[in-house]
Amino acid sequence: MGGESTTRTAPRGGGGSKAPVGSRTGQRLSGLAVALGLVLFLGGFAWGAVVYRPYTVPTSSMAPTIGAGDRVLAQRIDGADVRRGDVVVFKDATWANAPMVKRVVAVGGDTVSCCQEGKLKINGKAIDEPYLPAGTPAEISDFPTVTVPEGRLFLLGDERDNSVDSTAHLTDAAGGTVSRGAVDARVDAVVWPMNGMLERPTGFEALGGLSSPGPLRTVVALVVAGAVLILGGAAYGPFAKRAAAARARTGAGSTGGR
Repeated sequence: MGGESTTRTAPRGGGGSKAPVGSRTGQRLSGLAVALGLVLFLGGFAWGAVVYRPYTVPTSSMAPTIGAGDRVLAQRIDGADVRRGDVVVFKDATWANAPMVKRVVAVGGDTVSCCQEGKLKINGKAIDEPYLPAGTPAEISDFPTVTVPEGRLFLLGDERDNSVDSTAHLTDAAGGTVSRGAVDARVDAVVWPMNGMLERPTGFEALGGLSSPGPLRTVVALVVAGAVLILGGAAYGPFAKRAAAARARTGAGSTGGR
């Protein structure tokens, strides 16, 4: 009829839909990605906190491997698991009343001396040490052969002419050695500056097995993967909203052109 009103009642809330944007499947996958990302992210951090301890190295005695002021991550280990070539954190009252960082060059039963053509000699074998400053000998002066007692370690700094290490304690009752039980952790990586994982001490490989790297790479991978999933899942809503708005504008433009 001609007098019939064409006015329609607008939806409550101003006509704007408050329904979630995007398909139901997309919303579910988005939520799943965020939940899984949180598990990986927090799980990676928790695992790292349990396995690793951070240390700041105050001196340059381990240069160039670790510089003064560098921050490292060290894996908590039992002293029985220490191998030749490991860079360890230990505390010995005879040396200092504070954690120290040195490299294990000999273990119980080994004989160690210096130098043979500028190289450290362990069990009669000259050891290649590529981590030492280029062109420097293994020691600035020779020292007599030391037999390391069982259950103890002989440790040196990588900057041999500026390190108070086993060679400085040769006259001690323990002949410069440190108990395995004094070791708290094994350094895996320098994290500040971001120098990354320590290189493998392959020069000691002929004397026995080397330590296996810790799970640091796996921990980092979990944290990164978790962060990516969280960000990706959280981005789905805004992305779907923009896509819907773009489709609405396209539809309105084509209708208005008639």
